[in-house]
Amino acid sequence: MLLTRHARERLIKRLAKRRKPERIYSALWEFLERSRRIDVNERIVIFTDGMKSLVCSRLDCDRLPLREIKERVGGISTAYKCVFLDGRTARETVPKKFLESVPDGEYCFYINGEKRSLYIGSEPPLLAITLRPAKRSERILPENLIAKAKNMHRGDSDDEGQKPGQSQG
Repeated sequence: MLLTRHARERLIKRLAKRRKPERIYSALWEFLERSRRIDVNERIVIFTDGMKSLVCSRLDCDRLPLREIKERVGGISTAYKCVFLDGRTARETVPKKFLESVPDGEYCFYINGEKRSLYIGSEPPLLAITLRPAKRSERILPENLIAKAKNMHRGDSDDEGQKPGQSQG
């Protein structure tokens, strides 16, 4: 998953609390593990844990073997933000050096020379747009709260038959 500048700043402020890329992606992957995925349409995906929602856009990629990816990035000598999804690795380094740690195989490959970002993974890349509070429809309620809400709606509360302000005792 690649990040826009806005999403990066939101992740730093709300989840990671540090600016190092390793910390940002570590917090991002922890968030994704406890989140559920909502496919809004063919381009937009939302990951939500009930409190926060990460809004992402799908990016187009090429599916290539690792040796072909190495050929494509061989001439790049400047540092890129490199992300390897399968190995959960994210670093800012020269792509040729970064690819040395990636095992052989066929991967989805995305590179943006203007933004200096590179993605390699078994799944197509996503671009995180923003991290925002979850909307009501995205919230996950624990089972006990749902049961309590249903009981309150039917009038089966624990303090039934008492005047407001009185407690049992």
